[in-house]
Amino acid sequence: MQKNDEQLKESVELIDRKKLTFVDPKEIIELAQIKPGEKVADFGCGPGYFSLPAAEAVGEAGTVYAFDVLPSALEAIESHIKIKNVDNVVIKRVNLEKLNGTGLENDSMDWVIIKDVLFQNKNKNVILQEAKRILKSGGSVLLMEWNENVFIGPDKESRISKNELAEIVFNEGFVFKTQANAGDYHYIIIASKM
Repeated sequence: MQKNDEQLKESVELIDRKKLTFVDPKEIIELAQIKPGEKVADFGCGPGYFSLPAAEAVGEAGTVYAFDVLPSALEAIESHIKIKNVDNVVIKRVNLEKLNGTGLENDSMDWVIIKDVLFQNKNKNVILQEAKRILKSGGSVLLMEWNENVFIGPDKESRISKNELAEIVFNEGFVFKTQANAGDYHYIIIASKM
């Protein structure tokens, strides 16, 4: 049993090192200025690449809600949390393409992180509507998607251009704050709920 735990820990550390060479979640969290005590919802959390750095940023007084539809993703983040002894992350399986899908209260979050989720979903607007519903007035959404012309990632037809995403965000009533590259393969847009 101890050998399995040690192997799992080594796997988590290897995944962390590889992911950090691709895009550094801590840098993105710092750029966004996620602060201690804040509440963050991570839509499509996967194994926790952004949930764990966000949990570190918000500290003991804050909370991160990690949402995914895939049980395997939730099992992975649960393992990361156990190994890293993190206690301010709440994990939940949800369908983000349904309004009220998170089950969170209206106006309850400071941040919503949506990383590599929208290109996979037909109901992009519903996902953004859910983000807007749970964000406090002045709260922000951090969106990360694949750059259009990189050789890795999803097929080019599935990708969302920066302009297209900015238009979707605007049409859902968010106010644009900033846009930046996130590593060589992604871009981010940060927008606020007013």
